[in-house]
Amino acid sequence: MTDLSNDKAVQAVKNTKIQKKDEFFVVDSPIDEPVTETHAADMIPEKDVTQEMLTGSSANANAWLMYGGGYEQQRHTSADTITPENVDGLELEYLFQTGTGSGELEGSPVVVPGDPPVMYQTNGPNHVKALNARTGDVLWSYTYANPNNIRPCCGLNNRGVAVYQDKVYMTTLDANLVALDRYTGEQQWSYNSGDPAKGYSNTEAPVVYDGKVIMGSAGGEFGVRGYVDAVDAESGEQVWRRWTVPEDQWIDDSWQNGAATVWMTPSIDPQSDTIYAPTGNPGPDVWAGVRPGLNPYSDGTLAINSSDGSVEWHYNESPHDWWDYDSPSPPIIFDEEVRGSERRLVMSAGKVGWLFTMDAENGQLMERSEAFGQMLNTFDLPPAELEDSPWIMPSADGGAEWNPVSYDPNSRTAFVKAMNYPSKFQWDREEYEEGRLYLGGGFTVAPEMDDADYPSEDDWNRKLGVMSAVDPISGEVKWRDWYDEYSMGGSMTTASGLVFTGNGSGEFIAYDVESGERLWQFNLGASVNASPVSWYDPGTEKQYVAVQAGGGGLRSHKTGDAVAVFSMEA
Repeated sequence: MTDLSNDKAVQAVKNTKIQKKDEFFVVDSPIDEPVTETHAADMIPEKDVTQEMLTGSSANANAWLMYGGGYEQQRHTSADTITPENVDGLELEYLFQTGTGSGELEGSPVVVPGDPPVMYQTNGPNHVKALNARTGDVLWSYTYANPNNIRPCCGLNNRGVAVYQDKVYMTTLDANLVALDRYTGEQQWSYNSGDPAKGYSNTEAPVVYDGKVIMGSAGGEFGVRGYVDAVDAESGEQVWRRWTVPEDQWIDDSWQNGAATVWMTPSIDPQSDTIYAPTGNPGPDVWAGVRPGLNPYSDGTLAINSSDGSVEWHYNESPHDWWDYDSPSPPIIFDEEVRGSERRLVMSAGKVGWLFTMDAENGQLMERSEAFGQMLNTFDLPPAELEDSPWIMPSADGGAEWNPVSYDPNSRTAFVKAMNYPSKFQWDREEYEEGRLYLGGGFTVAPEMDDADYPSEDDWNRKLGVMSAVDPISGEVKWRDWYDEYSMGGSMTTASGLVFTGNGSGEFIAYDVESGERLWQFNLGASVNASPVSWYDPGTEKQYVAVQAGGGGLRSHKTGDAVAVFSMEA
């Protein structure tokens, strides 16, 4: 493994001191300019990533070219070397220590095929490496210079990069988008999408389509106004912006602080050139009295024309939200027969606790699933005093959080990771103040409170997380596996009938997609708050599975610093 003790980019992260002060983070960074360190960059095959490669990524077993594996965000690999019959022989190929010590590892690597294949891996705050995916050797590393006024609400993560042509794209905690030379790690340009002093930030993996980088922003807890930006992939110039709080559909001036931010990666349908953006909570989070009406575009899926940013349709899973019920998990595009005819569909799992299946063309609801976790007093309105609140499930954390759902088209099953504990809520008539938290109240979660007041075990089984297998057409929950720890990470399916995921205990697990039986597991020693990826390497004749283990963000018990890569020979 590469010696990182003198890597300036790694040391810049390691020596960055970030302290939370009131509602924002004070950054004491040893750098005021981005830093790139080169190790063996000449090993990177100089073959650009084309639009054709990105469009075919879902079907390419030898690559994982974007956050969800492909534009459809199914998180499904066509590689089938690892099977239910042989997965018990899956071995650790290598364990790569990032060297940053940040404990902010919620991202999914991107793997570009070649000899060798190259992995682009990120961790917070805003650090990216290019690795030899076969060995874990570092080819180059890069650290972004964050200013001292960032205001990320819920952690200093970065969830991944996008690749296109000769560039790598990463969003930053101060709401910028940076383009790096994919072969050297040198920064090429930076695009600013929002003012961090107002509360704008970004942790999502962007996605590139038709020469444009598509990105949203975070900051809903600060009362910003959400948007989706399309940025020219070559020049870094804005092509269009779609505000996700429509001024003409919100009452009075409530749109100005309406949030509905797109803080996770959208899916894109190349068949219709449509972006499906997952939208967050309206602002403020709890006190809905200041924003009357249905608060359109929030808490759901927003379909956007990729050419000009015009809105095609939207579906709201929790209209006039009082409970912070974002729908951040990336929507999944898939084809299936519904009521006797083949349909193009989009599914979304939100914090509200159900899986919604919609017609991709017009947003018509086709099915709302059974609850994938437990429900209790759902949609009861919060009182003004916390002590008067009932226990409510899903909690303010969900339901499904940001962690991506995966889909197995062979068994017609979606795999949803969810939180499973109650909250108490209370509203407050607080005034908006720029750059300060704008929650309109507050909430607690049961695991952080005295258990003398907990709901009965009939109402809440005391499990903190769950993995659920859901049929998106019938809405049936096929099976569940309950966890004793928080469960933030996403999942990934294989063509051979496996689904991989991790949990807060550090367990990395392979399930049989049909039965839910645990066929294999490996304890990584740190919370798996990330989502796995997989690829097949013709050069080694092995299928690889990679996942980051280190925790990060909310509800992380065990922090760490590792990227684990497992393999099996064909």
